[in-house]
Amino acid sequence: MSREMKDSGVEWLGQIPQEWFKVKVKDLVKIVGGNGFPIKLQGKRNGDYPFYKNSDLNVNGPYINSANNYLDNQIVEQKKYSIIPKNSIIMSKIGESMKKNHRKINIEACLIDNNIQALVSKNIIDTNYKYLYYLMTIIDSNWFDNRGTVPSINNNAFKNQIVFIPDESTQSIIANFLDRKTTEIDTIVDKTKQSIEELKAYKQSLITETVTKGLNPDVPMKDSGIEWISKIPEHWEVNLGKRIFNREERPKLDEEGVITAFRDGEVTLRENRRTEGFTHSSKEIGYQGIRKGDLVIHGMDAFAGAIGVSDSNGKSSPVYIVLSSSENINNYYYAYLLKVYAWNGYIESMATGIRQRSTDFRYSTFSMTPLVQPTIEEQNKIVEFLNKRNQQIDNLVSKKEKMIKELESYKQSLTYEYVTGKKEVE
Repeated sequence: MSREMKDSGVEWLGQIPQEWFKVKVKDLVKIVGGNGFPIKLQGKRNGDYPFYKNSDLNVNGPYINSANNYLDNQIVEQKKYSIIPKNSIIMSKIGESMKKNHRKINIEACLIDNNIQALVSKNIIDTNYKYLYYLMTIIDSNWFDNRGTVPSINNNAFKNQIVFIPDESTQSIIANFLDRKTTEIDTIVDKTKQSIEELKAYKQSLITETVTKGLNPDVPMKDSGIEWISKIPEHWEVNLGKRIFNREERPKLDEEGVITAFRDGEVTLRENRRTEGFTHSSKEIGYQGIRKGDLVIHGMDAFAGAIGVSDSNGKSSPVYIVLSSSENINNYYYAYLLKVYAWNGYIESMATGIRQRSTDFRYSTFSMTPLVQPTIEEQNKIVEFLNKRNQQIDNLVSKKEKMIKELESYKQSLTYEYVTGKKEVE
């Protein structure tokens, strides 16, 4: 770089071009708060103004152009809602989404709820709102206020944050360059995410086909009597859950750790995955013992796939259904099979009660659930086959997820380098 640099005096900014000038965020924007948004007004699909909520900011790219809620001008005037002019920066101001840099440019006048706020540009860079957007995505986070249980923005610190900006012509050059580069990155990320979803769908399809049809495509078939499964190999049986499994209600051991069934199918000691975000019981009333190798069904989360074979000894709350079986049953096969029951909606449809994001699937229902039963030799081969293929798929997904993280990190780094003048657009 040929241009002369100077020390910004701001640790996270470091060196900046000599000709860039120092301002505070409050010199660039005014902060406009959101409006209360009663539930009775929500859900309108068209109207004079889109009304954005925090969840609307999850879309990819810098722009936001569609909402799940709209309001008519008559209500806006009646409620005296603040109207956000187009080309403002809409950003989260509270909660974990704030930390995820959820900031968007609104392309039309809009309304926002009181969990987000708008940064309306002042004359100094009024013609370069895109540059302002990129600046806001890299600005230091020392204005986060984490004193409460929910993180939020300390707007006083935010407004007094020091930044350095170039002249308007340079702002336009930088913003247009970043538009091109970040769009290229976002396109790759979107295609990679789509590929991941396709792999996950293939994995689900592979498991469904294999546990219900077996590995031999030429074997004679018969009607299973289970509507959504349809045909199964002729020599397979169909038995009720209570004929295949024994329900275990062992006493717990106090010194043992708590077992958790996660929605991805892993059943393990809670400490092996994470310890935060769980509800802890002060009294372990009704807790039961779990042994390594038990088939475990989470009664409230089974509909979402929280079914698997425990890899450890431990204890669990009574919401878990704990099952053991005889030597001619492979519990891992039935963990796969019951996941298929979950994916196909059987568990949700047969639950005795439904709550938001959970169900109440009980042993009494499981005990009368018809389950297909291959020979033990076939169960073992199916498990071996699926374990191998799933590991291959999971490895591919893992690599793609790693690539997405690297691309997102590169985009953030690229934005920082050019918005702070470390690199110059050629």
